[in-house]
Amino acid sequence: MKIALIQSDLYWEKPSENRKNFEIKINQIDSDVNLIVLPEMFSTGFTMNALEVAEEMQGETIHWMQSVAKKRKCALTGSVIIVEEGKFYNRMLFVFPSGEFQYYNKRHLFSLAGEDKFYTAGNQKVIVDYLDWKICLQVCYDLRFPVFARNAENYDLLLYVANWPKVRTNAWDTLLKARAVENLSYVVGVNRVGLDANNYEHIGHSQVIDFLGNYILQPQEAENVFVVELDKNIMLETRKKLDFLSDRDFFEIKI
Repeated sequence: MKIALIQSDLYWEKPSENRKNFEIKINQIDSDVNLIVLPEMFSTGFTMNALEVAEEMQGETIHWMQSVAKKRKCALTGSVIIVEEGKFYNRMLFVFPSGEFQYYNKRHLFSLAGEDKFYTAGNQKVIVDYLDWKICLQVCYDLRFPVFARNAENYDLLLYVANWPKVRTNAWDTLLKARAVENLSYVVGVNRVGLDANNYEHIGHSQVIDFLGNYILQPQEAENVFVVELDKNIMLETRKKLDFLSDRDFFEIKI
């Protein structure tokens, strides 16, 4: 699978400007890719002002994502602020080339920033089937909770989108590697860069790690598009040789 990671600064609470910015970057991808990954809350930045910027499921950003996915003939994913039945969600949308989509509502809300006071937590783990790959969708703060990410489904790719600040970059780098090693899975982490309206600096460190904890894409700090190609067969062969997942603990998560 060929994946494009887009690491970018974000226009604060300006969805139309962010869509324009990402469309320019997407149009610069000269190779055929299967999946394009955008950061968390890519249309607004990590804002608690959900009432003012939330969109419905038939809103402009989803229509834009569907249009891009169809035009590029690839999948597109990233999280958006969604309002549904009076509740706000930090919702990771996975749009297929057909325009159909699945979504995951962020389970672990970042209480340090008050996210839990404005948004409703998700109540289910979501695994997307795409091109014979099983992809587990996760958002930012979910990274700190390994039980929720545990590979009980034999997924192939663990995907994180984030607005992770510079001050905690070491944790981001460390935990992404840990998730790859403990789950014998590829891990992709896509973060933003730049200064947000709350004066938090972000230096990206978007990266791709293989199932043994080796970098396929080293942590990056530049605003740019990074393309990587993952080989599922090599991962499956390694899982046969190092059958650690057979010894995993099985448990039930109470929501």
